[in-house]
Amino acid sequence: MMRTHRPGELRADHIGNRATICGWVANRRDHGGVAFLDIRDATGLLQIVVDPAKAGLEGIKQVRSEWVLQIEGEITARPDGTVNDTMPTGAVELVVDSLTVLSESEPPPFPLDERVDVDETLRLRHRYLDLRRTPMQKNLRTRALVNKAMRAAMDDQDFVEIETPMLIASTPEGARDFVVPSRLHPGTFYALPQSPQLFKQLLMVGGFDRYYQIARCLRDEDLRADRQFEFMQLDIEMTFATQNDVQDAVGKAVIAAAEAVRPGEGPTEVPRMTWHEAMERFGSDKPDIRFGMELTDLAAVFATTEFRAFAGAAAVKGVCVDGQGEASRNVVDGLVERAKQLGAAGLVWMRVRDVDGVATLESPVVKFLSPDEQAGVLQTLGATVGDLVLIAAGDWHTTVGVLGQLRLDLGRPPVNVGGLHFVWVVDFPLFDGVTDQGKPISAHHPFTMPHEEDIDKLESDPLSVRSQAYDLVLNGWELGSGSVRIHRRDVQARIFALLGISEAEQQQKFGFLLDAFRFGPPPHAGFAVGIDRIVAIMSGEENIREVIAFPKTQSGADPMTNAPSAIEEVQLRELGLQVRKAPTKS
Repeated sequence: MMRTHRPGELRADHIGNRATICGWVANRRDHGGVAFLDIRDATGLLQIVVDPAKAGLEGIKQVRSEWVLQIEGEITARPDGTVNDTMPTGAVELVVDSLTVLSESEPPPFPLDERVDVDETLRLRHRYLDLRRTPMQKNLRTRALVNKAMRAAMDDQDFVEIETPMLIASTPEGARDFVVPSRLHPGTFYALPQSPQLFKQLLMVGGFDRYYQIARCLRDEDLRADRQFEFMQLDIEMTFATQNDVQDAVGKAVIAAAEAVRPGEGPTEVPRMTWHEAMERFGSDKPDIRFGMELTDLAAVFATTEFRAFAGAAAVKGVCVDGQGEASRNVVDGLVERAKQLGAAGLVWMRVRDVDGVATLESPVVKFLSPDEQAGVLQTLGATVGDLVLIAAGDWHTTVGVLGQLRLDLGRPPVNVGGLHFVWVVDFPLFDGVTDQGKPISAHHPFTMPHEEDIDKLESDPLSVRSQAYDLVLNGWELGSGSVRIHRRDVQARIFALLGISEAEQQQKFGFLLDAFRFGPPPHAGFAVGIDRIVAIMSGEENIREVIAFPKTQSGADPMTNAPSAIEEVQLRELGLQVRKAPTKS
């Protein structure tokens, strides 16, 4: 073998042994004719000591950063006063007897040191170098641990790992498909899967009972910090299962992943809250429950108010921002402008000041509020001297949404602060609005089962119908969604009719699934956990690009391979395609 040991594995109990190691030169220091090199591989760093006066070691003078070396020598204790307690190998060093240059390196385009901030595009253009950096090594190994733990948890629960196809028919799933032209069938196209949704349901019809896979999915949608064109998810489906069964199975997988990566920080079980509770308390369907500043209902306080901005409003809610009562006028004016950008008609702010030993509200609007209303605000919000009170009024959706976003703007801690706080959000609305034609719009997909007790309201009051859909949230990030599926033909027909999907359209878009459902479909439910997102949070990263080996930029480009790129004319002819120039922007 080219090596007997790996640099980062050597410890004090190896002192006196001989070792041959291989790795990259991370740093070089010359002191009094003796050279000290830090040699790095995937296991970590080791200091080596080279005396250039030794026969055969004269070439050390040419060695530079990122050269690849094979080194043989004796493992010794570092001299007194030179032990480095910040390194696992800091008690030992390797005194070199022989050194072989395995590969030379040009000077890298950026320092491979996590202490140096490097432009992301430059990092992605040379991703193979960026991957040598300690944070990237750590993040991708964390990803492997998460995958391993979740796979083991699913295996332990008798789930069967089954791969579903990557070339499928285009089906409407809420985002644009990536399409692949067919050479053998000119003028036709495959789609790359946005999820294995329909195939995993077919597996349930096929009697597999419990399916899972760590699946690659692709969606042609705008990229952001928590979204890439292609992503990985732990995908599961179960027959004869309720939503609680699915949540318990998924909960075991994510708790196992948390324990593998950050022992002792994860929960023993994942709590649940309804969608309505999440919106009422946090103003978000993906609540970050790591911190307070919860939304509080002030409708009772202002039930008989004469203040025009609150009188007659469908909702009046407030947030207390601890310790921010001395925020400057520019800051509070900025909050008002932010609220308007988010859709509110305005935002009322109040400072809590000490006046003669009494907590007192100070604001341009206080003169319009009665003493009882002012006292009610302080008592209901629990506001004390030094706090800042924010109040919004209007329709319920806008009011809770605006305050929920301001809550995050003002109080959300960095992703690596506050531990791991999972929560299930359940009982989402089945529909989240209506079209111009008055047809309801599916909040999830048209195969989501309504709550049994709400089915009678499908036609009479569709927007009040709750679905058996559920999301898993971690520190304010949505990790994934799932639902109990419709397996009853009568319910499915009513949903399609409400959505205005004709029988011909049903057959065209979902025919193979509907045909399968003619042959004894079992009750079934499923879920998918976003691997990129859960790994990012567990790694303390705000952007999923930091936990993906070869991601795209926010514009969807790959600076390393220059994708996307044009293809040759001969390939276009084989596929029966012509490329039209994009219209010139005027």
